[in-house]
Amino acid sequence: MDKGVIYVATGPDYRALAEASARSLRAVEPELAVDLFTDDPGAAAPGLFDAVHRIDDPHPRSKLDCMGATRFARTLFLDADTRVLAPLGDLFDVLERFDLALAHDVRRASALIRAGHEVATPYAFPQLNSGVVLYRRSPVMLGFLAEWARRFGESGATRDQPVLRDMLWQSDLRFWVLPPEFNLRRVTMLDAWEPEDAVPTVLHSHRLMDHMRGAGPRINDVAALVDQERAALKAEWDAVGGRDSDPVARFLKPRP
Repeated sequence: MDKGVIYVATGPDYRALAEASARSLRAVEPELAVDLFTDDPGAAAPGLFDAVHRIDDPHPRSKLDCMGATRFARTLFLDADTRVLAPLGDLFDVLERFDLALAHDVRRASALIRAGHEVATPYAFPQLNSGVVLYRRSPVMLGFLAEWARRFGESGATRDQPVLRDMLWQSDLRFWVLPPEFNLRRVTMLDAWEPEDAVPTVLHSHRLMDHMRGAGPRINDVAALVDQERAALKAEWDAVGGRDSDPVARFLKPRP
């Protein structure tokens, strides 16, 4: 098939998250094919996915094994902790010029997100978030995905993004950086957007997994998610002494 979306989810909790995301996608893109890779295909919600593929040897980063197994010529991989708010429009047309497209990670000033695995890169070349990945099923891209899985497996790391950053820096792969509305990691950014700034399309928030970590009730709608994100933002600022009366001043101070 020409284009479609895939989810990779193992275990009942992640599968339920993926199903909630898939339902939000179906609401705005009812004709788009949607597949699930999971360790228990029989437990998948009936009729929600066009195809359900079995994962025989699941592990915390099974997505790296499954992405290359897509049946679509052009694929959008979505993490389970996402919600799709608007039609994807001509997003897949980006792949007419590029093999891969994904968005910058947030917290770019932190050591966690600035880190590569073996390669040092400039601050302006940060990690890219691997929770929303648009890619072609081209020989070069399939080779890249296989190498990513191999390097990650050999790294002993728990996060796949440092290895990905190394590879993108070293590679001649043609890739594009998506604007943030296609992987909106900071839902509170919407408070600052003006009407014609952007159309929020894919929300991607770890708050949707809070109930799995004993950090609060399950979030079932976007309004509740925004409330939780605002509360989390306040807590982040309170932890460093609260917001300054001049919000720009803090960021103009020299970093240690």
